[in-house]
Amino acid sequence: MILAVDGGNSKTDVALIGDDGSLLGHARGPLSSPHHLGLAASIELLAQLISEAGLNGRRADIAQVLLAGVDFPEEEQQLHAALEPRAWAETLRVGNDTFAVLRAGTDHGWGIAVVCGAGINCVGVAPDGRHVRFPALGRITGDWGGGYDLGLEAMWAAARSEDGRGPKTPLEQLVPAHFGFATPLELAWAIHTGQLEQRRATELAPLVLSTDDPVADGIVARLAEEIVALVRAAAARLALSGMDVVLGGGVMRNATPRLLGLIEDGLGDLDLTLVRTSAPPIVGAALLALDELDVNDDVRARARQELEAAF
Repeated sequence: MILAVDGGNSKTDVALIGDDGSLLGHARGPLSSPHHLGLAASIELLAQLISEAGLNGRRADIAQVLLAGVDFPEEEQQLHAALEPRAWAETLRVGNDTFAVLRAGTDHGWGIAVVCGAGINCVGVAPDGRHVRFPALGRITGDWGGGYDLGLEAMWAAARSEDGRGPKTPLEQLVPAHFGFATPLELAWAIHTGQLEQRRATELAPLVLSTDDPVADGIVARLAEEIVALVRAAAARLALSGMDVVLGGGVMRNATPRLLGLIEDGLGDLDLTLVRTSAPPIVGAALLALDELDVNDDVRARARQELEAAF
């Protein structure tokens, strides 16, 4: 039996998988990123969900725990040390959730994955096991992208459309209306006074992607540029070619043909295959654990099918 955990910035999935690929139990809960909750609270949430999934004092052979917010080797070591006393499995593997997206999107076991959900992150894995990652701490580490940044840009553009500092855009009406307000200024006041949490800016990402006007198009073009920059940097640092580039996360599930076209154009000179995966990252976490058991393809296929149906 394996225990698979994928903890993101919006939700956490837990699954118990038999050695035949069957789904023995599963649970879903809120975000579990240690970056947002703190390590202790993150682990308590995981413990609750793992109990709900049905581990109940048993011990898995392998636990694959992949979480957002585990971005540095020191954070991996801290997570591993904190989880080990829980004795959930004979073998414990921890890491960042980008590895789950990569494995969910390709059976090669290597390539590049860009996760664009609430935030943005990237991982590259070479055939020999070398890998490259990015800190993904936001602007202080050069990062921009993901639903939160798209939403803030939409609010910024809406406010400037209203007061005349920027070009007119339908976002001026669409952004506040999404939250039940009449104007961008009313929306800003609600955030300023604590009536509305600013983190809900992530909800605006699909709106930005679907709005057909030059201002929204400019935000989408910037996102495409950031994704292209991540892929190019990862490929160059690992000297990769002929790889799959997996695009995952909530924003990419809503990606429009225009966004995908801009990404393809930006990477057009590279030897790669662009893969947009709709598989939940928990699939990748489970497959990474099954890879260690050296199971056959039928077992992997069953695990993927049952996990995709459950999540």
